Amino acid sequence: MSFPSVAAAHKIDQALARARDRLFALQAPDGHWVGELEADTSITSEWIMLQHLQGRVDRAREAKAVRYLLGQQRTDGGFTLYPGGPTNLSTTLKAYLALKLAGADPEADFMRTARNLIREAGGPTKANVFTKIALAFFGEYDWRGVPAMPVEIMLLPRWFYVNLAEVSYWSRTVIVPLLIIMEHRPVHALPRHLSIDECWPVPRAEADLAFPRDQERWPWKNLFVDVDRFLRAYEAWGPRPLRRRALRRAEAWLVERLSVPGGLGGIFPAMANAILALRCLGYPDDHPLITGQIREIEALAVEDSDSLHYQPCVSPVWDTALAANALLASGARPDHPALLRAAEWLLEKQILTPGDWQMKRPGLASGGWPFQYTNHYYPDLDDTAMVLMALHQIRHPDAERKRESMERGLRWFLGMQGQDGGWASFDADNNRLLLNHIPFADHGALLDPSTEDLTGRGLELLGTLGYGPEFEPVKRARSFIWRTQRPEGCWHGRWGVNYIYGTWSVLRGLHAIGTDLRAERIRRAVRWLESRQNGDGGWGEALQSYDDPTLAGTGNSTPSQTAWALLALLAAGEVNSPAVGRGLVYLLETQDSGGVWTDLWWNGTGFPRVFYLKYHLYAKYFPLWALGAARQAFRS
Repeated sequence: MSFPSVAAAHKIDQALARARDRLFALQAPDGHWVGELEADTSITSEWIMLQHLQGRVDRAREAKAVRYLLGQQRTDGGFTLYPGGPTNLSTTLKAYLALKLAGADPEADFMRTARNLIREAGGPTKANVFTKIALAFFGEYDWRGVPAMPVEIMLLPRWFYVNLAEVSYWSRTVIVPLLIIMEHRPVHALPRHLSIDECWPVPRAEADLAFPRDQERWPWKNLFVDVDRFLRAYEAWGPRPLRRRALRRAEAWLVERLSVPGGLGGIFPAMANAILALRCLGYPDDHPLITGQIREIEALAVEDSDSLHYQPCVSPVWDTALAANALLASGARPDHPALLRAAEWLLEKQILTPGDWQMKRPGLASGGWPFQYTNHYYPDLDDTAMVLMALHQIRHPDAERKRESMERGLRWFLGMQGQDGGWASFDADNNRLLLNHIPFADHGALLDPSTEDLTGRGLELLGTLGYGPEFEPVKRARSFIWRTQRPEGCWHGRWGVNYIYGTWSVLRGLHAIGTDLRAERIRRAVRWLESRQNGDGGWGEALQSYDDPTLAGTGNSTPSQTAWALLALLAAGEVNSPAVGRGLVYLLETQDSGGVWTDLWWNGTGFPRVFYLKYHLYAKYFPLWALGAARQAFRS
């Protein structure tokens, strides 16, 4: 099939109609869309642990969670960070403890193979910090083997290199309740038959819990290891005159953020830690602050008659903004009733209250949108950009209300631009990368620096609203983009997998601000994308590219990643490209009769190398968006 041609356009029109109808059918009555946000088994394992720590186990629901866990176990006995990935020690340890708490026979084959794998990998001492903390709650790891985090951190001033404003929102909401917990070091001791002593390669009493020094990354990691040893000595020292004041500060910080809907930070780990921290402070289990967090956690459940698992959070604002943009690109009328309902729902979700981001931008008025249904303290720049682009196109009947909302949102977005010219996700200038070397941050995601994909989105937003290359924020963002382009032509993707995602975001942004598409930098990105196209016409990228950049843009084709590549190429002016034609054929041939595409592989990123996601609606709206963009390009 040649592109563009009358026959090709007709096939695209048919596919668009089917996909639009299906996406409209998935809309909630109040106007929003939300799909499952799937994570690895660790969240469900932690839910089982939380039930036991609280003494509120529902055995029937726990049995469903066990069936889910066993359905995710690999043949080697381990559990992974994503389907098809290698076994991960920390995920496997959490699953093993959760299964044992739920009554699994330790001599069952599935337990024995998991246990052997854990021992061969070095046992609990080789697990990540958050797994060690989870074990410490049950007395299965010594609290002294967890990185020191004195609660006095709450009192550190802004001028001090390490303070709460210098870590990301997700780290902040996890750390503050942990500071309270680690001051109390609670232990829910398990009876002997539930202990996981059998997972230790050497007797637990003989294990070395010290953090090893690292010759390769000297001096920074080793410096922080020395700081950790100093802090341990400080914690062991008797007089700590500021401890009580710091605990009061942490409690006040926590109570303030638990008193609004949505759960602490809108994320499971922070909510679970908040419950346990309040219990350490003596709050009864029926206290509204605790029951409120429990209610928010249960709203994350995905349950049917046989299985139960938990999402890390939900993504309704993100899904709704993306679905609206895709529908508009596909030819849906800007005054379509479904889009008017979506716009009304989005206008209601704008955050107008102060948040933690004001620690870095104290004079900036609120106006952003969250990722979740509600997240008052932590609006999201990526969501805000997508919402503003959707609202800009939708013909809402109250034009004045829409204008005022968009002006507030744009002022906030512009005010959150970093000094480096880029945009981050929730904060500005959250870039003290040195802090990623502290022992507590072994996941490498303590911070929220500017990223290529978010900065590309910022350029697309500004270009969509009519701002050109001479606008100062555009100049600064474009400079950031040119500095971060890889030699082969692509850009890294922080929040989507991976270089295909980043390159899509950036090329859309550069096109929107009127960049010369003949520029060598653009041509290099186009050549890179074309070189990564698979034989079936699609594009795909495996999560391993976060560990090994030589794998950038390589993997089994998926509808979402194919759509990103097509949107990128179309933005770069490649309307008549053979690569675009083959990509469109791939999408047309993989759409089912109900108008739906399915991603078999994961497509989202929580934290590169340690936590990944699958957005279940991505394959419903991104291919629609790509086909719509192609149809518009052919017509023009």
